[in-house]
Amino acid sequence: MPSTGEYGPSTVAWVREEVAHLERTGSGLRGRSVVLLTTVGARTRLLRKTPLMRVELAGLYAAVASTRGEDRHPHWYANALAHPEVTLRDGDRVLALVAREATGAERSRWWSLACTVFPSYVEYQRRTRRRIPVLLLEPPRTDRTGTA
Repeated sequence: MPSTGEYGPSTVAWVREEVAHLERTGSGLRGRSVVLLTTVGARTRLLRKTPLMRVELAGLYAAVASTRGEDRHPHWYANALAHPEVTLRDGDRVLALVAREATGAERSRWWSLACTVFPSYVEYQRRTRRRIPVLLLEPPRTDRTGTA
């Protein structure tokens, strides 16, 4: 779980503002339903915090790497692939989770749910030629001794 280490704030003003607001209040700006994803930088190894739309079902979360429909993946996506142990804050709950990319029918189900939760994802997909990745954020699997 990336709970320790040096924090590297985003260079994007609105991201810094939303992160600060989420950490202060546990809720998103303008009433948005968002969660706060903390990853370890793929190159920098700094802690990175990213507000994402809340897409949750039965205790599992999806992180949609939309970048608002730009033709590049967001930095947090590369971070989560390089260092899949992430932290997710959902309101007052802080969860240690593991990220993995959804594929096939599983991705289709989560993409559909994400578009229901946040319909702008449909437009974001129209804006880009890349297929927007969906990462699933799940509790760590335990081995037979009960340890992660």
